[in-house]
Amino acid sequence: MNKKTIRVAGVILLLLIIFAGILLSRRAVNNKKTAEMETIYPAYGNIYVSVSATGTVSPQNRLEIKPPIAGRIDRILVKEGERVTTGQVLALMSSVERAALLDAARLNDEKTVQYWQTVYNPTPLLAPINGEVIVSTFEPGQTVVSGDAVIVLSNRLIVKVEVDETDIGKVKNSQEVIISLDAYPEIKVKGKVSHISYESQVVNNVTTYEVDVIPATVPRVFRSGMNANVEIIQEKKEGVLLVPLKAVQENGNGNSFVLKLGADQKTVWQKVEAGISDEKNKEVISGLTPDDTVIITTEKYSPSNKKPAGGNPLLPFGGRRPR
Repeated sequence: MNKKTIRVAGVILLLLIIFAGILLSRRAVNNKKTAEMETIYPAYGNIYVSVSATGTVSPQNRLEIKPPIAGRIDRILVKEGERVTTGQVLALMSSVERAALLDAARLNDEKTVQYWQTVYNPTPLLAPINGEVIVSTFEPGQTVVSGDAVIVLSNRLIVKVEVDETDIGKVKNSQEVIISLDAYPEIKVKGKVSHISYESQVVNNVTTYEVDVIPATVPRVFRSGMNANVEIIQEKKEGVLLVPLKAVQENGNGNSFVLKLGADQKTVWQKVEAGISDEKNKEVISGLTPDDTVIITTEKYSPSNKKPAGGNPLLPFGGRRPR
């Protein structure tokens, strides 16, 4: 093989390598562009801005029913979970003296026992409020002293929420709240803020304020001590035009822009008036309609690329809304 043949073969090989490199680079660029672009269409929906916090289901008012005297429980007339009314008899008990008399009478006959039960009435424990029995652990025959809580009542279950000091300024009385339980995340309960504490508490070097949330309804599964997650809604809008949060870009002056497909199938940066946003979407007050085609891209807005020179043949559906 002469030198001329070797040179020709080398040139051909070099050209093949260059051509293969160009094809591979174009394919990589095309794949990258396709991966970095997404076509979406604005749609109407609901959006709200909220403060997230955690809390615990607790009685709003926890009232312990303690006996006025030491003695022995004769009867418990209610059970846990039962609703009671003011003045209702919850339990009957005997004083130490009455219990001793009845025990002595039982050594004789039933008639004697009935006599002392009639002339020496038991001491009733009454409900001072309307509420629900949340604790009833004593049984008939057990002895108690004046410091024992025989029955515990709660007027209603609420959620006590710990709100971070950086968010407490956003919370106001009567704000709408959405409550879910760790144990039952599928159950969503509406509620309202009823009280905001003015005194802070520090836990693990974090300053928080206690906020009371009253559920509109109390599901059967609610129990005192359950962990809850709440969304305290600051602002809520319904039936507004929304786009994904990542579709909106801002310049240094606080103006918002989205990349959309124009009537000539060329992409243009469209200035929009943006409203509130949540973790996923942003409200568009003006500048877009549901018929616009919005492009989500990694390309950053700048005045120099406000009006791109041409369309993009790599857009899904050729830049047209599918029919």
